Amino acid sequence: MDFLNDILAYPHLSNALYACILSGIACGIVGTYIVARRMVFLSGGITHSSFGGMGIALYTGTNPIAGAMIFAVLAALGIEWASERGRIRQDSAIGIVWSVGMAIGIVFMNLRSGYAAGDLSAYLFGSIITVTRGDVVALGALCLLLIIGAIVWLKQVMFVAFDRDFAASQGIPTRAISYIMAVVVAATIVLSIRVMGIILLISLLTMPAVIVNSITKSYRAITIWSAVVGMAANMIGLTASYYLEIPPSAVIIFILTLALIIVKLLPARSKTKYATSQ
Repeated sequence: MDFLNDILAYPHLSNALYACILSGIACGIVGTYIVARRMVFLSGGITHSSFGGMGIALYTGTNPIAGAMIFAVLAALGIEWASERGRIRQDSAIGIVWSVGMAIGIVFMNLRSGYAAGDLSAYLFGSIITVTRGDVVALGALCLLLIIGAIVWLKQVMFVAFDRDFAASQGIPTRAISYIMAVVVAATIVLSIRVMGIILLISLLTMPAVIVNSITKSYRAITIWSAVVGMAANMIGLTASYYLEIPPSAVIIFILTLALIIVKLLPARSKTKYATSQ
Protein backbone atom coordinates (compact mmCIF):
# COMPACT_ATOMS: atom_id res chain seq x y z
CA MET A 1 0.00 0.00 0.00
CA ASP A 2 2.91 2.37 0.67
CA PHE A 3 3.99 2.07 -2.94
CA LEU A 4 0.50 2.78 -4.28
CA ASN A 5 0.11 5.75 -1.97
CA ASP A 6 3.45 7.16 -3.03
CA ILE A 7 2.57 6.75 -6.71
CA LEU A 8 -0.50 8.88 -6.13
CA ALA A 9 1.39 11.39 -4.01
CA TYR A 10 4.60 11.87 -6.03
CA PRO A 11 4.49 12.76 -9.75
CA HIS A 12 7.94 11.31 -10.45
CA LEU A 13 6.78 7.88 -9.26
CA SER A 14 3.59 8.00 -11.32
CA ASN A 15 5.64 9.03 -14.36
CA ALA A 16 7.97 6.10 -13.67
CA LEU A 17 5.04 3.67 -13.53
CA TYR A 18 3.54 4.96 -16.79
CA ALA A 19 6.96 4.78 -18.46
CA CYS A 20 7.39 1.18 -17.29
CA ILE A 21 4.03 0.18 -18.75
CA LEU A 22 4.51 2.00 -22.05
CA SER A 23 8.16 1.06 -22.61
CA GLY A 24 7.33 -2.59 -21.87
CA ILE A 25 4.62 -2.54 -24.54
CA ALA A 26 6.79 -0.71 -27.09
CA CYS A 27 9.88 -2.88 -26.54
CA GLY A 28 7.76 -6.03 -26.68
CA ILE A 29 6.23 -5.14 -30.05
CA VAL A 30 9.45 -3.87 -31.62
CA GLY A 31 11.53 -6.62 -29.99
CA THR A 32 9.53 -9.28 -31.84
CA TYR A 33 10.66 -7.78 -35.15
CA ILE A 34 14.24 -7.45 -33.88
CA VAL A 35 14.45 -11.09 -32.78
CA ALA A 36 12.68 -12.44 -35.87
CA ARG A 37 14.97 -10.53 -38.22
CA ARG A 38 18.03 -11.43 -36.11
CA MET A 39 19.07 -7.80 -35.71
CA VAL A 40 19.89 -7.82 -32.00
CA PHE A 41 23.44 -6.68 -32.68
CA LEU A 42 22.08 -3.88 -34.90
CA SER A 43 19.85 -2.72 -32.06
CA GLY A 44 22.85 -2.68 -29.74
CA GLY A 45 24.73 -0.51 -32.23
CA ILE A 46 21.85 1.96 -32.47
CA THR A 47 21.48 2.04 -28.69
CA HIS A 48 25.13 2.82 -28.04
CA SER A 49 25.46 5.27 -30.93
CA SER A 50 22.67 7.38 -29.40
CA PHE A 51 25.06 8.21 -26.56
CA GLY A 52 26.98 10.44 -28.97
CA GLY A 53 23.95 12.62 -29.63
CA MET A 54 23.19 12.68 -25.93
CA GLY A 55 26.69 13.90 -25.08
CA ILE A 56 26.55 16.67 -27.69
CA ALA A 57 23.10 17.76 -26.49
CA LEU A 58 24.24 17.95 -22.87
CA TYR A 59 27.34 19.90 -23.91
CA THR A 60 25.26 22.44 -25.84
CA GLY A 61 22.57 22.64 -23.17
CA THR A 62 19.77 21.13 -25.27
CA ASN A 63 17.45 18.18 -24.68
CA PRO A 64 19.59 14.99 -24.42
CA ILE A 65 16.75 12.75 -25.58
CA ALA A 66 16.32 14.86 -28.73
CA GLY A 67 20.07 14.62 -29.40
CA ALA A 68 20.02 10.87 -28.84
CA MET A 69 17.03 10.53 -31.18
CA ILE A 70 18.81 12.31 -34.02
CA PHE A 71 21.94 10.19 -33.65
CA ALA A 72 19.97 6.93 -33.29
CA VAL A 73 17.80 7.55 -36.35
CA LEU A 74 20.78 8.56 -38.48
CA ALA A 75 22.73 5.51 -37.29
CA ALA A 76 19.81 3.16 -38.04
CA LEU A 77 19.26 4.58 -41.52
CA GLY A 78 22.99 4.67 -42.23
CA ILE A 79 23.53 1.04 -41.26
CA GLU A 80 20.49 -0.05 -43.27
CA TRP A 81 21.69 1.90 -46.32
CA ALA A 82 25.31 0.72 -46.09
CA SER A 83 24.37 -2.94 -45.71
CA GLU A 84 21.76 -2.74 -48.49
CA ARG A 85 24.17 -1.17 -50.98
CA GLY A 86 26.93 -3.56 -50.03
CA ARG A 87 29.33 -0.69 -49.33
CA ILE A 88 30.32 -2.31 -46.05
CA ARG A 89 29.33 -5.45 -44.16
CA GLN A 90 26.52 -4.86 -41.72
CA ASP A 91 28.40 -6.19 -38.70
CA SER A 92 31.35 -3.93 -39.55
CA ALA A 93 29.08 -0.89 -39.93
CA ILE A 94 27.41 -1.64 -36.60
CA GLY A 95 30.74 -1.98 -34.82
CA ILE A 96 31.96 1.33 -36.22
CA VAL A 97 28.77 3.23 -35.37
CA TRP A 98 28.68 1.62 -31.90
CA SER A 99 32.21 2.63 -30.93
CA VAL A 100 32.23 6.07 -32.58
CA GLY A 101 28.91 7.03 -30.97
CA MET A 102 30.12 6.05 -27.52
CA ALA A 103 33.44 7.86 -28.03
CA ILE A 104 31.70 11.08 -29.09
CA GLY A 105 29.38 10.90 -26.09
CA ILE A 106 32.23 10.37 -23.62
CA VAL A 107 34.26 13.25 -25.09
CA PHE A 108 31.43 15.77 -24.95
CA MET A 109 30.33 14.59 -21.52
CA ASN A 110 33.82 15.31 -20.18
CA LEU A 111 34.03 18.67 -21.98
CA ARG A 112 30.80 19.83 -20.35
CA SER A 113 31.30 22.16 -17.41
CA GLY A 114 30.04 20.72 -14.13
CA TYR A 115 30.31 17.17 -15.42
CA ALA A 116 29.62 14.50 -12.79
CA ALA A 117 29.98 10.74 -13.01
CA GLY A 118 26.32 10.44 -12.06
CA ASP A 119 25.34 12.08 -15.36
CA LEU A 120 27.03 9.25 -17.22
CA SER A 121 25.65 6.40 -15.12
CA ALA A 122 22.11 7.76 -15.29
CA TYR A 123 22.06 7.28 -19.06
CA LEU A 124 24.16 4.13 -19.18
CA PHE A 125 22.19 2.21 -16.54
CA GLY A 126 18.90 4.12 -16.43
CA SER A 127 17.37 6.55 -13.98
CA ILE A 128 13.66 5.99 -14.00
CA ILE A 129 12.89 8.74 -11.47
CA THR A 130 14.06 11.31 -14.04
CA VAL A 131 11.23 10.42 -16.43
CA THR A 132 9.20 13.53 -17.22
CA ARG A 133 5.58 13.96 -18.24
CA GLY A 134 6.85 14.77 -21.75
CA ASP A 135 8.68 11.43 -21.88
CA VAL A 136 5.48 9.65 -20.90
CA VAL A 137 3.48 11.46 -23.58
CA ALA A 138 6.11 10.59 -26.21
CA LEU A 139 6.08 6.93 -25.16
CA GLY A 140 2.28 6.93 -25.24
CA ALA A 141 2.26 8.32 -28.78
CA LEU A 142 4.83 5.73 -29.86
CA CYS A 143 2.80 2.88 -28.36
CA LEU A 144 -0.35 4.10 -30.11
CA LEU A 145 1.45 4.20 -33.46
CA LEU A 146 2.97 0.76 -32.84
CA ILE A 147 -0.39 -0.79 -31.98
CA ILE A 148 -2.06 0.75 -35.04
CA GLY A 149 0.87 -0.35 -37.21
CA ALA A 150 0.74 -3.89 -35.80
CA ILE A 151 -2.98 -4.12 -36.56
CA VAL A 152 -2.69 -2.80 -40.12
CA TRP A 153 0.76 -4.00 -41.34
CA LEU A 154 1.68 -6.96 -39.13
CA LYS A 155 1.61 -9.46 -42.01
CA GLN A 156 3.86 -7.35 -44.24
CA VAL A 157 6.34 -6.67 -41.44
CA MET A 158 6.39 -10.38 -40.56
CA PHE A 159 7.24 -11.34 -44.16
CA VAL A 160 10.07 -8.79 -44.27
CA ALA A 161 11.41 -9.99 -40.91
CA PHE A 162 11.55 -13.65 -41.94
CA ASP A 163 12.26 -13.61 -45.68
CA ARG A 164 12.82 -10.37 -47.61
CA ASP A 165 13.12 -12.17 -50.97
CA PHE A 166 9.76 -13.89 -50.56
CA ALA A 167 8.21 -10.62 -49.35
CA ALA A 168 9.51 -8.81 -52.43
CA SER A 169 8.07 -11.54 -54.69
CA GLN A 170 4.67 -10.86 -53.11
CA GLY A 171 4.84 -7.19 -54.05
CA ILE A 172 5.61 -5.99 -50.52
CA PRO A 173 7.76 -2.82 -50.44
CA THR A 174 10.57 -4.42 -48.45
CA ARG A 175 12.95 -1.49 -48.76
CA ALA A 176 10.44 1.04 -47.44
CA ILE A 177 9.40 -1.25 -44.58
CA SER A 178 13.03 -1.90 -43.62
CA TYR A 179 13.80 1.82 -43.42
CA ILE A 180 10.59 2.60 -41.53
CA MET A 181 11.26 -0.18 -39.04
CA ALA A 182 14.84 1.07 -38.59
CA VAL A 183 13.43 4.45 -37.55
CA VAL A 184 10.84 2.77 -35.30
CA VAL A 185 13.56 0.70 -33.59
CA ALA A 186 15.65 3.84 -33.05
CA ALA A 187 12.70 5.77 -31.60
CA THR A 188 11.77 2.92 -29.25
CA ILE A 189 15.35 2.63 -28.04
CA VAL A 190 15.78 6.34 -27.31
CA LEU A 191 12.43 6.81 -25.58
CA SER A 192 13.15 3.80 -23.33
CA ILE A 193 16.67 4.85 -22.29
CA ARG A 194 15.55 6.51 -19.06
CA VAL A 195 13.87 3.26 -17.97
CA MET A 196 16.66 0.74 -18.69
CA GLY A 197 19.73 2.71 -19.68
CA ILE A 198 21.93 2.25 -22.74
CA ILE A 199 23.79 -0.78 -21.37
CA LEU A 200 20.78 -2.83 -20.27
CA LEU A 201 18.12 -1.76 -22.78
CA ILE A 202 18.96 -4.48 -25.29
CA SER A 203 17.65 -7.06 -22.81
CA LEU A 204 14.19 -5.48 -22.67
CA LEU A 205 14.12 -5.48 -26.47
CA THR A 206 15.02 -9.16 -26.86
CA MET A 207 14.21 -11.22 -23.77
CA PRO A 208 10.38 -10.89 -23.78
CA ALA A 209 10.25 -12.07 -27.41
CA VAL A 210 12.65 -14.95 -26.68
CA ILE A 211 10.57 -15.97 -23.65
CA VAL A 212 7.30 -16.03 -25.60
CA ASN A 213 8.94 -17.65 -28.63
CA SER A 214 9.83 -20.58 -26.37
CA ILE A 215 6.11 -21.22 -25.96
CA THR A 216 4.62 -20.28 -29.36
CA LYS A 217 5.90 -19.84 -32.91
CA SER A 218 3.08 -17.53 -34.04
CA TYR A 219 4.46 -14.08 -34.91
CA ARG A 220 1.17 -12.43 -33.97
CA ALA A 221 1.04 -14.21 -30.61
CA ILE A 222 4.68 -13.39 -29.91
CA THR A 223 4.05 -9.71 -30.66
CA ILE A 224 1.07 -9.53 -28.30
CA TRP A 225 2.52 -11.57 -25.44
CA SER A 226 5.97 -10.00 -25.66
CA ALA A 227 4.31 -6.66 -24.93
CA VAL A 228 2.51 -8.23 -21.96
CA VAL A 229 5.70 -9.85 -20.64
CA GLY A 230 7.71 -6.66 -21.05
CA MET A 231 5.07 -4.57 -19.31
CA ALA A 232 4.69 -7.06 -16.46
CA ALA A 233 8.46 -7.36 -15.91
CA ASN A 234 8.82 -3.58 -15.83
CA MET A 235 6.01 -3.13 -13.30
CA ILE A 236 7.28 -5.92 -11.05
CA GLY A 237 10.81 -4.56 -11.31
CA LEU A 238 9.71 -1.05 -10.38
CA THR A 239 7.71 -2.33 -7.40
CA ALA A 240 10.55 -4.55 -6.16
CA SER A 241 13.11 -1.77 -6.57
CA TYR A 242 10.95 0.52 -4.44
CA TYR A 243 11.18 -1.84 -1.47
CA LEU A 244 14.70 -3.17 -2.08
CA GLU A 245 16.14 0.27 -2.91
CA ILE A 246 18.10 -0.92 -5.92
CA PRO A 247 17.87 0.28 -9.56
CA PRO A 248 14.75 -1.10 -11.28
CA SER A 249 16.64 -1.83 -14.52
CA ALA A 250 18.73 -4.50 -12.78
CA VAL A 251 15.65 -6.05 -11.15
CA ILE A 252 13.85 -6.15 -14.50
CA ILE A 253 16.76 -8.07 -16.04
CA PHE A 254 16.71 -10.61 -13.21
CA ILE A 255 12.95 -11.07 -13.56
CA LEU A 256 13.19 -11.62 -17.32
CA THR A 257 16.11 -14.02 -16.84
CA LEU A 258 14.17 -16.03 -14.26
CA ALA A 259 11.14 -16.17 -16.57
CA LEU A 260 13.34 -17.37 -19.44
CA ILE A 261 14.89 -20.10 -17.30
CA ILE A 262 11.44 -21.26 -16.21
CA VAL A 263 10.00 -21.49 -19.74
CA LYS A 264 13.11 -23.29 -20.96
CA LEU A 265 12.93 -25.82 -18.11
CA LEU A 266 9.21 -26.57 -18.58
CA PRO A 267 9.66 -28.77 -21.70
CA ALA A 268 12.47 -30.70 -20.01
CA ARG A 269 10.29 -31.27 -16.94
CA SER A 270 7.40 -32.46 -19.14
CA LYS A 271 9.69 -34.92 -20.95
CA THR A 272 10.97 -36.24 -17.63
CA LYS A 273 7.42 -36.83 -16.38
CA TYR A 274 6.50 -38.58 -19.64
CA ALA A 275 9.58 -40.84 -19.45
CA THR A 276 8.81 -41.68 -15.81
CA SER A 277 5.23 -42.60 -16.62
CA GLN A 278 6.36 -45.04 -19.32
